[in-house]
Amino acid sequence: MSGSLGPLEQGHVVIIGGGPGGTACALSLQRMAAGMGRNIKITVVEGKQFVGEMHYNQCLGVLAPPLMNLLWDRLGVKFPFQLSRGEISRYVLHTAREQIILDDKNQPSIALRRVQYDAYMLETVKEHGISVVPARAVDLEFHDDRVVVYTDSTPLEADVIVGAFGMDEGSSAMFDRLTPYHPPKALSSIVTKIHPPPEFMQAFGPCIHAFLPAIPNIEFGGMTSKGNHLSINIAGSHVDTNLMELFLDQPEVHRLLPDSPGSPGDYLADIQFYKGRIPRSQARGYFGDRYVIVGDAAGLVRAFKGKGVTTAVITGIRAAETILQQGISEWAFREHYYSSNKDIIQDLPYGQAMRYFTIFLARFHLLDPVFRAAKNNPILQSALFDAASAHAPYREVIKQSLQLNIISAVLRAWLNP
Repeated sequence: MSGSLGPLEQGHVVIIGGGPGGTACALSLQRMAAGMGRNIKITVVEGKQFVGEMHYNQCLGVLAPPLMNLLWDRLGVKFPFQLSRGEISRYVLHTAREQIILDDKNQPSIALRRVQYDAYMLETVKEHGISVVPARAVDLEFHDDRVVVYTDSTPLEADVIVGAFGMDEGSSAMFDRLTPYHPPKALSSIVTKIHPPPEFMQAFGPCIHAFLPAIPNIEFGGMTSKGNHLSINIAGSHVDTNLMELFLDQPEVHRLLPDSPGSPGDYLADIQFYKGRIPRSQARGYFGDRYVIVGDAAGLVRAFKGKGVTTAVITGIRAAETILQQGISEWAFREHYYSSNKDIIQDLPYGQAMRYFTIFLARFHLLDPVFRAAKNNPILQSALFDAASAHAPYREVIKQSLQLNIISAVLRAWLNP
């Protein structure tokens, strides 16, 4: 182990978590270290079993540009188009009374099963000769010259730790207990899926239906085409299965569900619900001497919702750059890692403002005139599409939406329902 906190010239990096951020960091470290002629050992610790789909991931698995180019340009990894369950080229936004159809005029997003994407990336890491330990990290020891990582299979010594554990509460509590880290605030989410007949899926088309219901505690819901099935999700501060059932009973949702040969809604009789968490704020203390945290665990995601996989990959790469170019001290991570993520961090207040404003409008049915105005206003349509698809930062969405002609169009729609 090296006692230096400067750029890592040689030594060992342990990455806790083998999801998008962890695998991107591992592959980036290996690629950069090879180009610099440095001998860096990399170990990924991942306790979940992705192969065989033994683990269900609550992420909807709709992966949008620029992820495809990012993987190839920065990591030398081809995007797994072979895992695609279809291209998403349309978003349909719903309130209880109105809806608007928004088509993607650029490169469509790719819908796939997130667990399959994670399996593909972790297998790619192994193929590149990077060590993967199939275990959970259970404890840490920070020393002046090293970090000891205890797993439920074998202990490891490292020069620096990368936390890429998403919203895993066990790993989060471990870092919270041992470092200044405190996890981001989070929304809870419920996800389920149904398997309608092929003719229904063909008619449903390659789209996402997004709902902004006037139901307390549900901030948004979605219905996503995934080839042979529909994924359905809701999110809010405290959602549960009762709220999911209430959401499914809403007329604007229920009319999109398939009827079965028995009675309407039979497809919902035996479905299973999965619960997860979505970060909605920046974590505290997500870097320090000999540790740095990336992606969801750091709260470095697009505010409100969207592009969690892309931002995890970006922050994983930026953590690798800091480790090899700047150092592994708190100062190095603050000066380089924090600064390089300002594009994400500076958009968080705009996303939070959009979140609260959208909740307010939805509760009082004030989104209806916005949708009516957008049907004849391409600029407002573009702003709504960018907000729903995560194709643009929220500061740009808000700037677009505050144009005088947009405000006038919404007021006219409100006064003339």
